[in-house]
Amino acid sequence: MSRRNAAVKRPVLPDPQFNSRLASMMISRLMKHGKKSTAQRILSDAFSLISERTGGNAVELFETAVKNATPLVEVRARRVGGATYQVPMEVRQERGTAMALRWLVTFSRARNGKSMSQKLAGELMDAANETGSSVKKREDTHKMAEANKAFAHYRY
Repeated sequence: MSRRNAAVKRPVLPDPQFNSRLASMMISRLMKHGKKSTAQRILSDAFSLISERTGGNAVELFETAVKNATPLVEVRARRVGGATYQVPMEVRQERGTAMALRWLVTFSRARNGKSMSQKLAGELMDAANETGSSVKKREDTHKMAEANKAFAHYRY
C-alpha cells in the first residue's frame, strides 16, 4: 500500500457474454495462472448446467447466490492494551461481494464432483437456496460478530 496517495479503484467492466459485472468479477476470481478463457468456459458451462437443471435464468440465480453469501458484519482483530479483541464491524458492499465470491469459489473447489463447472453450479444452486458451505460461512461470520457484540465500542 502506497504511503503517498490512495490507489485508484478501477471500474469492473461487465462480462460481454452475460452482460454482468458480477460475472466478470467471478471469472477473475476463478482464474488460475492467468488462464482467463478457461475460467470463462467454466463459468459458462456452470451457467448452462444451472439453466438446464432449474429451467430458469442462470445469471439471476447467480446474483441471488452471491447476495445470499454476502456477509453484512465481520469480526476484525483490534489490539487494546495488550489484549486482542475480536471487534464486530460492518462490511462495505464491495468487500462483502468480494468475500462472497471468494467463498463461493473456495467451497466449489472443495466439493466432490467431476468438473469444476459442475462443482461451481452445485455450489451456486445451494447458495441460491440458502444452503451450502458459502452461506454457512456467512452465518458463522454473523454468529462470531453477534458473540463479540460486547466489544463493538472498540470499533475504529
